[in-house]
Amino acid sequence: MDYSCEPVHSTLLNIQAKEPFNAEPTAAALVEFPITPEDLVYCRNHGPVREFDEDTCMLSISGLVKQEVKHSVRELKTNFATKEVVAALQCAGIRRNEMGAIKKVNGVPWKDGVIANCKWGGIRLRDLLLHCGVQDAPENTQLHVCFSSYATLCEDDTYYGASIPLERALDEAADVLIAFEMNDEILSPDHGGPLRVVVPGYLGARWVKWLDTIIICAHESPNFYQQRDYKILPPEIDTKDKARDEWSKYPSMTSLPLNSVIASVHHSSSPSSSSSTLLVKGYSTPGSTGNVKRVEITIDEGKTWHPATITYQQGKWSWTIWEIELVSGAASVEIPQTGTAYSRAIDEQGNAQPKESAWNVRGVAYNAWGIGRW
Repeated sequence: MDYSCEPVHSTLLNIQAKEPFNAEPTAAALVEFPITPEDLVYCRNHGPVREFDEDTCMLSISGLVKQEVKHSVRELKTNFATKEVVAALQCAGIRRNEMGAIKKVNGVPWKDGVIANCKWGGIRLRDLLLHCGVQDAPENTQLHVCFSSYATLCEDDTYYGASIPLERALDEAADVLIAFEMNDEILSPDHGGPLRVVVPGYLGARWVKWLDTIIICAHESPNFYQQRDYKILPPEIDTKDKARDEWSKYPSMTSLPLNSVIASVHHSSSPSSSSSTLLVKGYSTPGSTGNVKRVEITIDEGKTWHPATITYQQGKWSWTIWEIELVSGAASVEIPQTGTAYSRAIDEQGNAQPKESAWNVRGVAYNAWGIGRW
């Protein structure tokens, strides 16, 4: 693959792999901004990044539709109503380095920066599909919307593809977009421009970048990244060889689990007294059972939990930013000179983030208590 023609990437990201370019910011930098600036949006690629001219790029829609069509980006912007949604994009491998510390996993050793909370602008996928008309599904068959990008090469297949159920695509409340803007700016090549899919609440692997093809099918996308990757395999399947014939037995991932991350911990002591202060900041993300309701912190291994203050949450698809300041002597808090803080999120249904996360060979969906040390 040729990586010599890539656009200039952000210098604020920590590079995890150069070819393909995969890089993330620190969580401490991220939580300073409710809406993630473009220079801090992580880059996840399976092949070279390319720049495309939106005046010549076309999006085709075919398959089980009443009318097969092709639209230029300009036609999409002109012929359909635009919509904006704030939604958190996150990689399935977020915190993979922590799962890899338990036992070796396969994949980019992501830390906790592969998440971005952005304002996405585009047209609703629902509007586009209703314009084409969707054929009736065969009896006892669920239809799927398959997204593909043939515009650039990728490592494990001849194109990048993914799919979501048609029901999700047509759900007005699901806010699925064909996006051409991010944070009120034209979508850049690094983040999928000129067109990418935005599926709020789903992992980033389904948010296909450089989108050029949509096909309505009676099956999921056959692409490698839908069928033989981004699945949670049981712990006993612990090597690539063991996984080779097992992928088809397990469902493709959709939503990621309820999670929280401690982004920074600052400890300070007063020279004139015995008191000390601990300031903890972080973010949380919802799972499939409702938004984050509250976040709690413990510095004594879970014996005592302290409620954090939520400083940002917008709508049902955004992340949640929180912080807490603990002062020794207040509310019987004792803050040692060194220690470990843990965080857990609780959602609207009362589900709590678990203390531990099950291991899997791909290192995906890690959501044990957040951890920070001082």
